[in-house]
Amino acid sequence: MITIDILHLVDRLETLINKSWRLPFTSNVVIQEDAFLDIIDQMRISIPEEVKQARRVSAERERLLEQAQEEADRIVALAQEQAGSLADDHEIVKAAQVRADEIIAQAHHSAEAIKADADAYVMEVLSSLEEQLMMLLTTVRNGIRQVQSSATPKDADRQIPRPDGDRSG
Repeated sequence: MITIDILHLVDRLETLINKSWRLPFTSNVVIQEDAFLDIIDQMRISIPEEVKQARRVSAERERLLEQAQEEADRIVALAQEQAGSLADDHEIVKAAQVRADEIIAQAHHSAEAIKADADAYVMEVLSSLEEQLMMLLTTVRNGIRQVQSSATPKDADRQIPRPDGDRSG
């Protein structure tokens, strides 16, 4: 079936009226009835076809809109999922950073405690060593005095130097 454009048929009707004979002193025209009815019949055939085509175009348009909406919904859902994943990743990183900070603080605290314990141990050992050295020095000095006091006059002229640098006896 040949599809005839409805606007073309309307133009043919207009041309038919324009070429028709005008009745004097009126706005009426005499038209060729067969040609006029033939164009109307073609319009009756053409209009349903154009309506069908318009419906097909409208249905295609609706299908494309639905498809575009589904695609848009899919993209939005994907974007929301990625945003949620990034937010989760961000929260995981944030929690890991907090935990790392806690571990570092705990390590610093432990290091300070170990250092304080080591310092206390060193002080204890050095204090003990100092006491032993003082006792040893006292013993040495007492020994020197005893030797000097029991020394012969010849040995008395010869004096042993003290550890503090004083040569007097």
